[in-house]
Amino acid sequence: MEPVIELDGLEVCFDGRPILKKLKATLTGRSIGLLGPNGAGKSTLLSTLLGFYPPSAGTARVFGRDVRTHAREVRGLIGYMPENDAFIAGMSGVRFVRLMAELAGLPREQALERAHEAFFYVGLGEVRYRTLGTYSLGMKQSAKLAQAIAHGPKLLFLDEPTNGLDPPARSRMIQLIQEIRDRGDLRLILSSHLLRDVEECCDEVLILKDGNIAAFCNLEEERRANRRFLEIETRGENNGDFLAALERQGCETAPGAQGRIKLIMPDGLEVRQIYQIAAAQNVQVRRLNHKRDSLEDIFLKAMEAGDGRL
Repeated sequence: MEPVIELDGLEVCFDGRPILKKLKATLTGRSIGLLGPNGAGKSTLLSTLLGFYPPSAGTARVFGRDVRTHAREVRGLIGYMPENDAFIAGMSGVRFVRLMAELAGLPREQALERAHEAFFYVGLGEVRYRTLGTYSLGMKQSAKLAQAIAHGPKLLFLDEPTNGLDPPARSRMIQLIQEIRDRGDLRLILSSHLLRDVEECCDEVLILKDGNIAAFCNLEEERRANRRFLEIETRGENNGDFLAALERQGCETAPGAQGRIKLIMPDGLEVRQIYQIAAAQNVQVRRLNHKRDSLEDIFLKAMEAGDGRL
């Protein structure tokens, strides 16, 4: 798969103070999560990729275009939904989005057509002629998304897209992001300090801490691995025989207290066979759970690492 972002020893300094520190990674996912606590460098990384901050050392590439030498071309590929509002007072929603599409290079008539389409797509078609100052917070977030997609970018940057939203508005925003991801015609990078947003929308995650890459993983691979990891609660007198039978089938087992067992199933073994093995050993399986997705574990381990790296 074509790399979306390549970080090649990227450093960014403000007043001589390093903010991003020799970042090196290749991101290829459909939907990439940029995760980290406030101040980790997430927004600085997005701004650097957009050409707002020059690298102090190293470089980065977006779809193979170097941000140092092809900054204008890179910006033409990207739609950007910023964390903070940047609306023009007194302007209607559709007029604002049309202006943003024109600034991105679309002819006036096409920009207006795409602005209307974007407003209907994000669910604001009925309020597109109202001034932006009358919009609720959720509507303003949706309007920011509309301006980010109106010009037809190849890559979408979403900086804290659910920030401040109430649960219904957050749910609508997450659904929109998932729909954009699943369409498959553009890639997206979602920057957030919220694990849940990244977990629900992304298949790859880059975790930053203090300007360093603390962890980088493919969530789809993690999820596939987790589907082979079971936690079982049993009742019976023959747990030892049950464990031995599981191990003969290729399972890795770790017994715990009160009949609890953790096991990793080999390829080819199905959950129903676990129940069959238990029945044959007169052991009752009272509860069986797949291990939850491990993004929280990965994040906590990354935050605990003393030097900011795993």
